[in-house]
Amino acid sequence: MAVQRTLLVVKPDGVERGLIGEVVSRVERKGLKIVAMKMMRLTREKAEEFYSVHRDKPFFGELVEFITSGPVVAMVVEGDEAVSVVRLMIGSTDGRKAAPGTIRGDFSLDIMKNIVHASDSPESFEREFRVLFSESEIVEW
Repeated sequence: MAVQRTLLVVKPDGVERGLIGEVVSRVERKGLKIVAMKMMRLTREKAEEFYSVHRDKPFFGELVEFITSGPVVAMVVEGDEAVSVVRLMIGSTDGRKAAPGTIRGDFSLDIMKNIVHASDSPESFEREFRVLFSESEIVEW
């Protein structure tokens, strides 16, 4: 088993609906560790950098508009195979198709307003982490 870190972001719809505690609770109950967490509003510049892999896709503008529409809660989650474990916990991108029991399956009916974002690979985590956090914000415990 490989200990990894991954990024998990509660998007503006999740914050607005009061689901921060639910997301944190699921992470903790799974046995993963939160080693950094903060609430913030992403600037357009940060949002464009964060979603840069989607820059050439038709939904890029809408994605940036949505993620900057309200506060988000970003956290760094650590644990065995954290990237794949968290991806399984959040479910399919489209909340209408996400399995019951997943965060999106339980709380989302949309592909954009789908409560959370999570890194899809260790490489994505490294890129996304640098946009939202600095190493000094990691708390080892």
